Amino acid sequence: MDKRDFDYDLPEHRIAQRPPARRSASRLLHLDREGERADRAITDLVDLLEPGDLLVFNDTRVLAARLYGQKASGGRVEVMLERVLDSVRISAKIRANKPPRADTRIAIGDFMLQVTARRGELYTLTLETGTVAALLDTHGHVPLPPYIRRADTPADLERYQTLWARHEGAVAAPTAGLHFDTPLLEALAARGVAFGYATLHVGSGTYQRLREGDVRSQRLHAERVAVDDALCALIERTRAAGRRVVAVGTTVVRSLESAARQPGTEGRIAPFSGETALFIKPGDPFHVVDAVLTNFHEPQSSLLMLVAAFAGRERVLEAYAHAVNAEYRFLSYGDAMFIERTAAG
Repeated sequence: MDKRDFDYDLPEHRIAQRPPARRSASRLLHLDREGERADRAITDLVDLLEPGDLLVFNDTRVLAARLYGQKASGGRVEVMLERVLDSVRISAKIRANKPPRADTRIAIGDFMLQVTARRGELYTLTLETGTVAALLDTHGHVPLPPYIRRADTPADLERYQTLWARHEGAVAAPTAGLHFDTPLLEALAARGVAFGYATLHVGSGTYQRLREGDVRSQRLHAERVAVDDALCALIERTRAAGRRVVAVGTTVVRSLESAARQPGTEGRIAPFSGETALFIKPGDPFHVVDAVLTNFHEPQSSLLMLVAAFAGRERVLEAYAHAVNAEYRFLSYGDAMFIERTAAG
């Protein structure tokens, strides 16, 4: 299994550079239980979901994770936060003309950070004064993905965040959730659809390219996950009633499937708090999720492989080719797919 098996032609002009005028103005490509494909709108979810179905959202909150500063030598530096380690330390990637050495000092406004450790591509930076919270609040920028070719704006502070974001820790948005506005959520609730929440703090490694060669030997970056007792009980009740568990985004799929793959669970959902590097590929089983709402993903990416594992590689690549030709918007600020498990799946 090679990453090139998951390639497709994505023209640059199909990559959405800005969100739509309204969150719920997005288009929706529907792959149904019978394997059929239909062009719809995201608001059609109200008709596609049934009373008693459960939508599971990722309630992580995106940090203002991109910082711009300079070294004592005057060289410009971009700091991309990966994790907040404590009130004065962060783990981050650094982009500069030359990789910074230990003890390098970086000024970001009135804040001074010092490189105190390095592990691979991640640096530990320690504040000499002030707190990480104050640094991000004062100088942090919205960490738009690398394929969005513009600077962040004040509008991104609101639009690159889901309405239910509450647990700070992500450096990239769980983008399938960006399509939901208050009227759509209210319509779904009136339909009798239930809502549940998991937490997966999306890391910058979500944009990391896979290496050449057999993908089965490759590992993903680890991300922090929390699936609590309340969500597990809600999922069990949903399954017992014969209704569907619908994951809003690949991050939720990975959260729920990680929780069901713990030793001793035998595929049943159980509370889970820790880290996951779960890499779902075609041929892997799904224990919890019955349907997925997801954005369109980059060619040759692990996220596209997860979707192909759920719906079938050929079926997904055919749908992506249709979406390109039908002028769907791709990637983080783009349109969405709603994929139901087929009868054979």
